[in-house]
Amino acid sequence: MRRLLLSLSLLAFAGVQSPTYADVDTGLNADSIEQARLLRDSAMAGSEAYDIVESLTTEVGPRLAGTEAEARARDWAVEKMKSLGFENVRVEPFEMETWVRGEEHAELLAPFPQPLSITALGGSVATAADGLEGELAIFESLDALREAPEGSLKGKIAYIGNAMQQTQTGASYGYYGAARREGAVVAAQKGASGLLIRSIGTDSHRFPHTGKMTYKEGVAKIPAAALSNPDADQIERIAQYGKTLRVRFTQTPKIVGTTQSGNVIGEIVGRERPDEVVIIGGHLDSWDLGTGAVDDGAGVAIAAAAAKKLLDAGLRPRRTVRVIFWGAEEVGLLGGFAYLERHRADLEKHVLGTESDFGAGRAWQLNAQVSEPGQAVVDSIARLVAPIGISPGNMDSPGAGPDLIPMVQAGMPSLRFTQNGMDYFDLHHTHDDTLDKIEAEALDQNVAAFAVFAWLVAESTVNFWR
Repeated sequence: MRRLLLSLSLLAFAGVQSPTYADVDTGLNADSIEQARLLRDSAMAGSEAYDIVESLTTEVGPRLAGTEAEARARDWAVEKMKSLGFENVRVEPFEMETWVRGEEHAELLAPFPQPLSITALGGSVATAADGLEGELAIFESLDALREAPEGSLKGKIAYIGNAMQQTQTGASYGYYGAARREGAVVAAQKGASGLLIRSIGTDSHRFPHTGKMTYKEGVAKIPAAALSNPDADQIERIAQYGKTLRVRFTQTPKIVGTTQSGNVIGEIVGRERPDEVVIIGGHLDSWDLGTGAVDDGAGVAIAAAAAKKLLDAGLRPRRTVRVIFWGAEEVGLLGGFAYLERHRADLEKHVLGTESDFGAGRAWQLNAQVSEPGQAVVDSIARLVAPIGISPGNMDSPGAGPDLIPMVQAGMPSLRFTQNGMDYFDLHHTHDDTLDKIEAEALDQNVAAFAVFAWLVAESTVNFWR
């Protein structure tokens, strides 16, 4: 029955494909397509992905960008890439201003005294040593806060509610995340002395979500923190009593100065066109609350295990497959921007890229933005990953993963396997981002897709650039 269903799904898929690219010379032949199928089936039978993410999260743990822990992760990555058999293993370093967390705690003082679970937002300033105390001014959304009169929050602490819901694609994260990214600036403009937000996540545990926030030149920098969702629920319930809420929170983050991060790179050098590069990767850094298993140890493992499948099969494609473990993604895609700056002169030699950075769930959709000749190769990839549950999506959709955004904005073609993110924001940026949330079989399915992608794109001869 399973074989019949797969056959029917392939027939249905074939029926909706346009013949536009049927006669394009891609440099691929029946043998290369068969090799891609064998790579897929080998990965589905098992890969090294789980062992790799287990090693990273156990031997290094959390890897806050710019810290000694991220430096240890780079050392781990260099050793791991060499042990897997990659060539030209190296670190491309860059400097950054580094923020570290410190202590943090909060309490509701009135009308019903009780502790609150908070975490500082990444980049936030500290409170005074004895904390920040004030009346809580409650807003259901960032838009509601924007509508408050100038100066109306003087001496108060602003609170922004944001009831983000689970979605397969995580599409609402961009909208709700604005409260984290911009909330402190808006609150300060209204006169607030501090900001508390409902965590930008979908879990129901007392695990607050951290993440990067920003300040604006000329606007006072006020301390900003996230409440866990159950604590936010509690605040909103108490507010319905019509009583004044008063809170105190303390956090002691600081900027430790300029330190070093870096992108770790390993390659399978192409046999005919070694200067043409196909990128796969994930980001090496993580937030410091969990162990960075889902975000993004899983992506690091998927990319490395996919390239290892090519090595194990004795394959050396025409073009170079470059595996990149990106540094300092969480604090502003710093690794991506540093890579673009270093490689801008040869960017057109970057054939196509993709990144795994949406957890450890199974991939379910393929999206791409490539040239018409390149689409013929993408169609071949799509046919091969359809039997493992990945259907074609928008074939004119830019996006290859966060770290590749700088290159995609500069014109590089993009492709992405979209993973099922229904529970991703239950774990993302929290204490709960740990190895036990990962299933080896789901990683293997992603490895299968990445191996097919890496082999076919690197073996092809077409120009993917528009």
